[in-house]
Amino acid sequence: MRRAFRGAFLAALLTLTIATPVMATSGPGCLVVVNVAGNDALNMRARPSANARIVDVLPPETHGIIHLDAACRPASAPWANRWCPVTHYNGDRTTKGWVKARFVRDSDCP
Repeated sequence: MRRAFRGAFLAALLTLTIATPVMATSGPGCLVVVNVAGNDALNMRARPSANARIVDVLPPETHGIIHLDAACRPASAPWANRWCPVTHYNGDRTTKGWVKARFVRDSDCP
């Protein structure tokens, strides 16, 4: 009996520790690009700064899933001046970075 319990415990532990790809969830927590011309794109940055390296570009309406990872900051700044930490899911590609709050709006995740 003890051996069976140990085997079941190890199987459960192994199941919990196997790495699985991170996927966006459905419901609230996603963003859409706004205030960007149809022939332009929103630059996603490596850090919360307009001078930071561009890690991805997000064209309006065709950008895949943009997941808001935490609150936009700094909270003391007006909304348009805040930076939001995001993860961009587009097909098999996943990118983490920052976008300026004035160019995104809340949306339900698909």
